[in-house]
Amino acid sequence: MKNVLIIFGGKSGEHEVSVKSAKSIEEKINPALYKTTAMGITHQGYWHYGATVEGITKNGKVVSPENPSLIPNKQILNSDIIFPILHGPNGEDGTMQGLLELLNVAYVGSRVLGSALAMDKIIQKQVCAFYNIPQTKYVGFSSYQWQNVPNLIIQNIDEQLKYPLFIKPANMGSSVGVSKVNSKKTLKDAVLEALKYDHKIIVEEGVNDIKEIEVSVLGNHEPEASVCGEIIPNTQFYDYETKYITDDIKIAIPANIPQKTAKLIRNTAVQTFKALDCIGLSRVDFFYQSQTGKYFLNEINTLPGFTSISMYPKLWNATGLSYTNLITKLLELAEEQWQEKQQLSYEYQP
Repeated sequence: MKNVLIIFGGKSGEHEVSVKSAKSIEEKINPALYKTTAMGITHQGYWHYGATVEGITKNGKVVSPENPSLIPNKQILNSDIIFPILHGPNGEDGTMQGLLELLNVAYVGSRVLGSALAMDKIIQKQVCAFYNIPQTKYVGFSSYQWQNVPNLIIQNIDEQLKYPLFIKPANMGSSVGVSKVNSKKTLKDAVLEALKYDHKIIVEEGVNDIKEIEVSVLGNHEPEASVCGEIIPNTQFYDYETKYITDDIKIAIPANIPQKTAKLIRNTAVQTFKALDCIGLSRVDFFYQSQTGKYFLNEINTLPGFTSISMYPKLWNATGLSYTNLITKLLELAEEQWQEKQQLSYEYQP
């Protein structure tokens, strides 16, 4: 039996989502193959080690330990595999991955580069544009630019994009800080809301009459795509509350789109996964326009939600891979990637 350390929580607006994901993984992991322990990171950045997720959380958050520690290396090094189910900044963006690389331990998910590229939506779009992956129009800017030349930014938005617009923190997920703007009148308020969570902002042009399509990708060198799923929210868009609290949505799996289009979207999901140097798992989100038959990449998430109502495991379940077997596969992929790394030489001998 192998020891799996689940790392969750973190200094992120997606802290509570991460706690829910960790609990689900802990409950569904195969107990005949793996023994789990928990490492929660508080909102303040302290690490709290415990036997279970429940034992170190309260009201959906990681509680501060009696003796706060910043990096308890001992527990990490004593684990066979790390499952860092940290969503958003300080966990999904390459920072945690860099630490785990330095400690030379096996861990689930993309390495440093893939995590960082995918996390920053502006850089993500620039890389995907190089590979001619279809995307919606966008404008990106920093908090510094907004403070110094806000009128110029608004002018660029007006000249390059059409309403409705989606205002997003560039380095955030789970729809945290995201607003839909139908006119210039509410643009500034939406930008200020997004700036609470990041210093970089992306403004994307909305697409009319669209279906929200999601695909789960799994694998290392030969990644595969799940069936397409369709999100049908009862709100204006698939926001945080709908995703993780009310579950007030309808889901169609497989998505109600032409089979030929579904195949193209699945292929594009894998292409995006490879273009951004992803490993292990990602959920890739698209917009599909029924009238034109066009589809557009929305974003890719390298550590997607793993709660009981999350789309990533739901899509694989519909494809024939149960939640428990999916966790096992991810842990196997993590070990496979770590074993490959051990074959490298770190001493140059001319």
